[in-house]
Amino acid sequence: MDWFEQIDIYCERTDFTYWSEPLNALTNLAYMAVALYFFRRSAGVPMAQVLSAILFAIGLGSYLFHTHATIWASVADVVPIGIFILVYLFVVNRDIVPMGRWWAVFATAFFIPYAAILVPILDQIPFIKISNFYWTVPILLGVYAVLLRRRPGIAQGFLIGAGLLCLSITVRSLDEILCDAFPIGTHFIWHLINSVMFSWMIHVYIRHMLATAPAER
Repeated sequence: MDWFEQIDIYCERTDFTYWSEPLNALTNLAYMAVALYFFRRSAGVPMAQVLSAILFAIGLGSYLFHTHATIWASVADVVPIGIFILVYLFVVNRDIVPMGRWWAVFATAFFIPYAAILVPILDQIPFIKISNFYWTVPILLGVYAVLLRRRPGIAQGFLIGAGLLCLSITVRSLDEILCDAFPIGTHFIWHLINSVMFSWMIHVYIRHMLATAPAER
């Protein structure tokens, strides 16, 4: 594999110069800004700080991809997203469901076969297949919202997060489709909405941890 092979998959990019995707690159500052905010705000909630650090890495990795546009930068873009999903799922299983640590690890690992089964199904649906993997996340948030429906604060929080993510995935999927009519593309809007979505999901976790901490003590 040529790690320096260049990739052009977004409407905004017209060549392989560094600043060919200025909006797609610079909107990653939104991820970094909210990551720094929540890192400071989540003092005393260690896993929220871990999630904030991963969110910063998401912004950095995405910035690298939208400037360098290479295979290695693509890996730097997608790996932190995958890590965030798994870490968030772990803390949900361990701290919100809640279940024991090792049961939480097992339940989190189940995301891999879940996605492996669901992605080929989603790949058969026009439009949905454009961002097939990403759709597995709001679907799973909906499942958790149903399972945790007796705890309306958590269930509502997950449904709001799922709604934001559905909106951002839709915008992401429209990028190439609307390219002729909207030459700058829509991918940068995916970044902006996702910065809100990630912030919200970290907030939901922090809110739960702070609300339950007195009872645990």
